[in-house]
Amino acid sequence: MTDDGPLVGELRDELVEAMQRIPELAGRDLVLTALSGGITNRNFLVTIPGAGDRYVIRLAGNDTHLLGISREVEYAATVAAAAVGVGPEVTAFIRPEGYLVTRFIDGSPVSDAAVHQQETLARVAQSLRRIHDGPPIPGLFVPLRIVEAYRALAAARGVSIPPEYDAASQIGRRIEVACLANPVELRPCHNDLLNANFIDDGERIRIVDWEYAGMGDPFFDLGNFSINHELTPDEDVYLLAEYGDMGRVDHLARLTLMRVVSDFREAMWGVLQQGISTLDVDFVAYASEHFDRLRSNASTPAFDRALRDVAGG
Repeated sequence: MTDDGPLVGELRDELVEAMQRIPELAGRDLVLTALSGGITNRNFLVTIPGAGDRYVIRLAGNDTHLLGISREVEYAATVAAAAVGVGPEVTAFIRPEGYLVTRFIDGSPVSDAAVHQQETLARVAQSLRRIHDGPPIPGLFVPLRIVEAYRALAAARGVSIPPEYDAASQIGRRIEVACLANPVELRPCHNDLLNANFIDDGERIRIVDWEYAGMGDPFFDLGNFSINHELTPDEDVYLLAEYGDMGRVDHLARLTLMRVVSDFREAMWGVLQQGISTLDVDFVAYASEHFDRLRSNASTPAFDRALRDVAGG
């Protein structure tokens, strides 16, 4: 679960110094070890020799605000998720650095294969329902506005906007019209539901990495989870049944549309990363992959039927 050995050097000293402002860690010997992290953040396990307490300190990557990430919102969302027993317990949010310190969750990762098991689908659905029924958080997540912002920011940084964007935008407008005809209440959402963000603590599926969280369409969360793991139509039906929202056909239809919206957001995330990331990642191929899948899923009779079902309510 960890990468290299204990962290040493200037960064380690800076983090330890910052954590001295946390009463329960002040004056204690702290050992930091790198954890496998994401593209937009770095995470370190914090242990105390001779003690059983373990923590995680999370550092923001450079220019992540351009991706619509607010560390203040992430902090508030993590607190809210912890309150309903899904997110990690928050120990401190260190300002002005913006370091988030949480309790380490003891548990197991959730594999790609495990996601497709009915037991796992049910537990993911139950965790998402807890989040969506939980307290509001101080952020807004509107994916079709986010892709427009990503386009403008990418163009301003000299990134060539892929020709697929215009067709995807037309598809997005069709989805938006259908959804506006049958609006849903905004709920607190995670919006980046990869199984790499799941931890099985033996009781429920816990969810970490709340940097894209905001008040939004709960069916985006469900569709995002579905497309990220390429669930089958039958698995989508089971997911919604366990979530507790299979009473209306338009709910399954809305999930179907949000699978497409999720790929649009992901594709344009990859486009913007071409202008801001310094990592050795082929973001051009990443964006192209998501545009291709978007176009494929929006070209099916099921997609057209979903548009009608959502608009009709």
